[in-house]
Amino acid sequence: MGQVNELTVQRAPAPAPARRPRLHYAWVVAGVALLVLVGAAGFRSVPSLMMDTLHLEFGWSHATVSSAVSVNLTLYGLTAPFAAALMDRFGVRLVVVSALLTIATGAGLTVLMTEPWQLVLCWGVLVGLGSGSMAGAFATTVTGRWFHARQGLVTGVLTAAGAAGNLVFMPLLAWLVEEHGWRTAVVVVSLAASAVAVPVLLLMRERPADLGLLPYGATEQPPAPATDGSAVLRSLRVLRDAARTRAFWLLAGSFAICGATTAGLVGTHFIPAAHDHGMPVATAASLLALIGVFDMVGTVASGWFTDRFDSRALLIAYYGLRGLSLLLLPQLFDGSLKPPILAFVIFYGLDWVATVPPTIALCRRHFGADAPVVFGWVLACHQIGAAAVASAAGLARDRLGDYDASWYAAGALCALAVLFCLALRPRPTADTAAVTAT
Repeated sequence: MGQVNELTVQRAPAPAPARRPRLHYAWVVAGVALLVLVGAAGFRSVPSLMMDTLHLEFGWSHATVSSAVSVNLTLYGLTAPFAAALMDRFGVRLVVVSALLTIATGAGLTVLMTEPWQLVLCWGVLVGLGSGSMAGAFATTVTGRWFHARQGLVTGVLTAAGAAGNLVFMPLLAWLVEEHGWRTAVVVVSLAASAVAVPVLLLMRERPADLGLLPYGATEQPPAPATDGSAVLRSLRVLRDAARTRAFWLLAGSFAICGATTAGLVGTHFIPAAHDHGMPVATAASLLALIGVFDMVGTVASGWFTDRFDSRALLIAYYGLRGLSLLLLPQLFDGSLKPPILAFVIFYGLDWVATVPPTIALCRRHFGADAPVVFGWVLACHQIGAAAVASAAGLARDRLGDYDASWYAAGALCALAVLFCLALRPRPTADTAAVTAT
C-alpha cells in the first residue's frame, strides 16, 4: 500500500491540452478587409451625387463629369491585377495603407478645382488608383490566404461591402451635398479614408503562418506565393498565360458586361435619371443606397450558393434576371416613391454584384494559384465595360434628352453575357486548376 502511494506521488501530472483560440484570426483580418472595402465603395460614389451640382456651379455637362467617372472606373479596374501582385511582393498592409492615403489626397485636392481636367486628375486618376488597389483582387487575396473553408461565403460578404459602402455613405453624402455643398462632402471622404488606414496598420496581418496558424479550415500550410521578381512582370506574365485560354475571354467578356450594367450605368446615372423624372436627388440617393441593402443580402447569399452549386449556372441566372429588370426600368421611374420603382430596387439590388463570388470561384477553378491576379485582369475588363457605358450613357443623355436607350441597350448586353456563360466549359476538379494554357 505504501509503495502504491509513493508511485502516485512521484507520477508527473499530465500536461493540460493547449487551448485553441475561440476566434480564428482569419475573422479579424476579414473584418478589417470589410471595413476597408466599405470605405472604398463609399468614396467612389461621390461624383454621381455631384453631377447636377457641378453642372450648375461650373456649367460642366453630364458628359464632362461622366468622363472623370470613366477614368476612375478604368483605373479602378486596371490597377487591380498589379495591386494583387504588389500585395504578394510587398504585403497587403503597405499596399492598402498607401491606397487609402492616395484616396485621401485626391479627394482633398478636389476642393481647389476650377477646371474639368482637375476633376479628372483628382477624382479620376488619384481616387481611381487608390480605390482600384482595394478592388476585388484584395478580397480574393485575403480569402485565398486566410480561408480554406467558407471561401465562397467570405467572398460574398466582402463583395457585399461595396453595397454596405453605398448604404453608409450615399445618404450622408447626398445630405452634405444638398445642405452644405459638395466641398464639405469631399472633405468628409478625405478624412474618412485617412481614418480607415489606422485599423489596417494595427490589425492587418499578411498570412496565417505569420501567427503560427493554418488558414481557417485547412489541415496543412499552403505554399506561399512568389514574392521575388517584378510585380509588374508577374502580372503581365499571368495575363499572357491566361489570355491563351477560352475561359479567360468568356469570363472577362461577361464581367465587362457586369460592370457596364452596374457601376457604369446604374451606379453613375441612376440618380440623374431619376432626377430627370422629378425625383429629388436625396430620394434617388436613398433608393441607390436601398439597392445596396438588398445587394448585401443577394451577394452574401450568392457566396453561400457558390459553395454549394455550379457557379456557371448561377451566372446564367444572374445575368438573365438583371437584363429583364433593366428592360423594364424606363417604365418604372416616377417623381416619387411608388411600388413599381421599389420593386425594381429590391429585384435589381439582389442581383447587383451577386456575380462576383461565382466569377472568383471560376477563376480559382481554372487558374489555381494565379487566381487573384487573373481575377484582377477580369476585374479590369469589368471596369473598362463600366467606364465605356458611363461615358456613353452621359453622351446619350446630352444628345437624346433621356436615358431610355441606355437602359434597353444594357438589357441586350445582359443577354450576351448569358451566351458567354453558356459557352464556358466547366472544369470538373480543383486538381486540374493549373493555368489551362496547355
